Amino acid sequence: MTSFPSIPGGDYRLINATVPLCLLEAADGGNARSDALASATLTIRAGKIQRLALDTHAGVAPDDDAAASNLPALDLDRGMIWPVCADLHTHLDKGQTWFRVPNTSGRWQDALALVARDRGAFWNAADVAARMDFSLRCAFVHGTAAIRTHIDSMGPQADISWPVLARMGDRWTGRIALQGVSLAMLDSYAGEEGEGLADLVADHGGILGAVVIDDADPGAALDRVFGLARDRNLDLDFHADETDNPHSNGLEAIAEATIRFGWQGRVTAGHCCSLACRPAGDAERTIARVVAAGVAVVSLPMCNMYLQDRSEGGRTPRWRGVTLLQELAAAGVPVAIGSDNTRDPFYAYGDLDPVEVFTQAVRIAQLDSPLGGWARAITATPASIMKTSVGALLGSGRDADLIVFRARSWSELLSRPGGPRLVIRGGRPVTDALPDYRELDGLRR
Repeated sequence: MTSFPSIPGGDYRLINATVPLCLLEAADGGNARSDALASATLTIRAGKIQRLALDTHAGVAPDDDAAASNLPALDLDRGMIWPVCADLHTHLDKGQTWFRVPNTSGRWQDALALVARDRGAFWNAADVAARMDFSLRCAFVHGTAAIRTHIDSMGPQADISWPVLARMGDRWTGRIALQGVSLAMLDSYAGEEGEGLADLVADHGGILGAVVIDDADPGAALDRVFGLARDRNLDLDFHADETDNPHSNGLEAIAEATIRFGWQGRVTAGHCCSLACRPAGDAERTIARVVAAGVAVVSLPMCNMYLQDRSEGGRTPRWRGVTLLQELAAAGVPVAIGSDNTRDPFYAYGDLDPVEVFTQAVRIAQLDSPLGGWARAITATPASIMKTSVGALLGSGRDADLIVFRARSWSELLSRPGGPRLVIRGGRPVTDALPDYRELDGLRR
């Protein structure tokens, strides 16, 4: 068999399937830390997984529903099944701008300047909406069901982009659950302007965010942001320490502020690159405070490897840019991985494909020693942080929102992440095609 069997119009069973134990609910035989695979049968009724049964012998699952045996059975030939994915950190408002402002140096500071130029020239509501929709269509076809996006929110752009995001959220209801985070510098929250931005975020049901980098003592500015969030009952999501400067320790400052304000379990920190550049003892102390604060961490391995340790003159980078993923997870920190930027001055590539993100993270951060439950970093963990049930786990009674791969093992999947996959939402196959880049030609102006 070189393709997937056709999905019938009604109820059906997926037989001879392979499922990762780390992506199963415990009641169905799951083990969050295992990289073991098991043969399984899934009974799909009315858009839900009525029953997930691990096979006991010869590819035959025990079935206490005699009627299920009469359903059409689709043999997956040991193809692997995942739940759909959740992407905790993206920038949908920046995405798909590379053709207008290519960052030929690949440096972070140049990316900032190029985005500012593009924003000032092009980012009206129609432009932002067209690029967001293109990116969401990519994510949907690849198998993503929940996305948190940071929205540039300094100055007048906030009043343009947040309403666009709201309209996108309505348009994509039932396909992709969207969350927005305000992206602004810490000092943007001072005075009445900060109050207004926090009110705008609250009015749109968003998350308050800020950039914390290379600040000697960001405590007072962080207290201001936490105070605004507390007064409006908002979660927080920070860009932290996106640098190789070992003296940048915004992550620990964020953890301390979280404890001061009693905001445990409501704060996420992204990037945290400099943690990998700090002395071992200092890093261990910071991780301990992150654990105490209940702060979640999301790493963006593709973008961080692309940007970090860039220099002039063609020097080969000396480090990979990612944070201490394994150490954070071992300490009990909820760790997710995300797409980050897509085809913009901060990252020239990407297609909002969570399987690509997972594959690259395994390679970059050596997460295969052992692989354990790292597949949860693009499924159950970000879904939990986002407080959404989509993109979580496989289990009896859950919605039949699935990704079916031809790959039968971790090695096959990680060796050919762009290989055949079938996305199923509510029990029905997704037949949409990836959008053609030519659709963006009208935005070049």
